[in-house]
Amino acid sequence: MDKFAAFGKNISSTFNSTVSPFAQRSQQYLKEQFGGADEKTELPVDYIELEKRVDALKQVHQKLLAVTSQYSNEAYDYPPNIRESFTDLGRSISEKVTLLSHAKNTSEAQAAITAPPSAKPQPKTFNHAIARASLASSQMLQQTNTTGAEDPLASALEKYALAEEKVGEARLAQDHAIQSRFLAGWTTTLNTNIQFATKARKAVENSRLLLDSTKTAKKSQVIGRGMNPDDETALGEEARAEIEAKEDDFVSHVEEAQGVMKNVLDTPEPLRNLADLIAAQLEYHKKAYEILSELAPEVDQLQVDQESSYRKSREGA
Repeated sequence: MDKFAAFGKNISSTFNSTVSPFAQRSQQYLKEQFGGADEKTELPVDYIELEKRVDALKQVHQKLLAVTSQYSNEAYDYPPNIRESFTDLGRSISEKVTLLSHAKNTSEAQAAITAPPSAKPQPKTFNHAIARASLASSQMLQQTNTTGAEDPLASALEKYALAEEKVGEARLAQDHAIQSRFLAGWTTTLNTNIQFATKARKAVENSRLLLDSTKTAKKSQVIGRGMNPDDETALGEEARAEIEAKEDDFVSHVEEAQGVMKNVLDTPEPLRNLADLIAAQLEYHKKAYEILSELAPEVDQLQVDQESSYRKSREGA
């Protein structure tokens, strides 16, 4: 480790004004990394606190986006264990029910279920999958029913299929709203606003490295002349002017970065986007509740009627 420190202290001791700013910053950075830097200007406490808050805000955006980005994936809740055919995904539940309503016999009903696909495949969501399974099940019962009477379970399954399709469509509407009003906003904040702050902070770091490398270079020149490097009068007027110019540049970059970071932290956009996310979820659950609330009494009535018929048949027996 001592060798590394010695290496850092010996980097460019003869460095002068002809060295490019990039080279100066690089040399200063290496010396700091290897523990050989004599100069390192401290950043203001307020500035450091702003940096911590911006870093936290960045992590918050990254963490939430890592989860909510699933709203961009239509099939995020689609069961991985089921296998649906091209025919299964060909037409919507409502289209199939309409076709079935015109079927006069079992063959026509089967043709309605396997009708040629429409232009767009049906969505792969959990609710749509339930809807397709329910309608297919309803038709199995209907096709094997030879009593001539309506099968109450088949009827309930068809109603359930239509309701689940509506719930699935509401979920897709929720996802679209979240994509446009939350994901887009938080992605912009992360990739634009926070990135602006990152660039401003980088400018501060570059300015600080350049200031400290200049101080080191000028002190090295003073030492080379056998003078005390801590004696400001040992520095020539030109050297002092150059250091002061670098200090002014550093202060300017710090103030600019503080302004950018405060703006990033104070903007209401992330909270507004979060409110939009909640509103989209609320609207979806509200619609799902309304759809299922309308369905439940109908299925309950079918169940009550079937129980009544069952009891009468048992009593007659």
